[in-house]
Amino acid sequence: MPSQMTRIAMARHPEGDPVAEDFSLERGAMPEPAEGEILVEVTLLSLDPYMRGRMAPVKSYAPSLSVGDTMTGQGVGRVISSKADGFAEGDLVTGMTGWASHAVLKGNEARKLDSDLPPSTALGVLGMPGFTAWTGLKKYGRPKAGETLVVAAATGPVGAMVGQLAKSQGLRTVAIAGGPEKCRIATETFGFDAAIDHRAHDAASLRKALEEAAPDGIDIYWENVGGKVLEAVLPLMNVHGRIPLCGTIAWYSGSDDIADGLPTVWRSILTKRLSVNGLIIFDHWDGFPDFLREVTPKVAADQITWLEDVAEGLENAPAAFMAMLKGGNTGKQIVKLS
Repeated sequence: MPSQMTRIAMARHPEGDPVAEDFSLERGAMPEPAEGEILVEVTLLSLDPYMRGRMAPVKSYAPSLSVGDTMTGQGVGRVISSKADGFAEGDLVTGMTGWASHAVLKGNEARKLDSDLPPSTALGVLGMPGFTAWTGLKKYGRPKAGETLVVAAATGPVGAMVGQLAKSQGLRTVAIAGGPEKCRIATETFGFDAAIDHRAHDAASLRKALEEAAPDGIDIYWENVGGKVLEAVLPLMNVHGRIPLCGTIAWYSGSDDIADGLPTVWRSILTKRLSVNGLIIFDHWDGFPDFLREVTPKVAADQITWLEDVAEGLENAPAAFMAMLKGGNTGKQIVKLS
């Protein structure tokens, strides 16, 4: 067993978009598991947009990181030392390891992986992103056959799952993605009925493109983005439409470009009797076993498609994270540790 571990810490709170100087690569002594804990050698790490929110020194649904803290995140790895019942050396597990080569996890906060599917699926299609899509669509989207669903950030791990689940339930599905290649992937790989490149439009022309793609209006808008996409979608929402609010990545670094239009937003919600529900998946973990029982066989049978973007090396996690926040990834962003 090595005597040292490596981690990525937050070196300072970002101002606007994160930059390389906001992160630091640090080495330290190998942690020791206490009773009821396991020591894990991390092999795969998940990068997700919510991590940007954790870097901000503001009150939110989860504690913010302090300067010097290990960047938060879920990982997959092998147990190399166990003092917890039910875990043995060599077991493959997942848990909140943080951006680190090794991590100590409490036994009741780790999940053993025993599926024949690739371990990385526990971070994406069969992990938090997939569960978020499944939960939000079922509880807040309440889809009905024949309706129209629009998904922002549609080729990401959450958006792609939302689109496929909705399509399987008989909805017309419209993707909003960044760039022609992602639009192609949305239709050809994930099966969306139509795809719109938001980078080719301002809010006004995006609305016109959406009107053509959704001629019967929009019943469900899955919100991952905010910004001009929300501005374009709202006028097209049908009465009693539903908006599962999963993320607002356009505003994560401080922009509030829709602030002056807030009265219009509020009026749209009122006059169209829209249901807008904030979705924090940590409120719903009791449903995770049901999600796995329903979705795992579909993934194994190739009834659900998933894509991954893999960065190599822990030291490259900050660059991959910064690129992801600007739409530089295709599919679930994973870091593979050597």
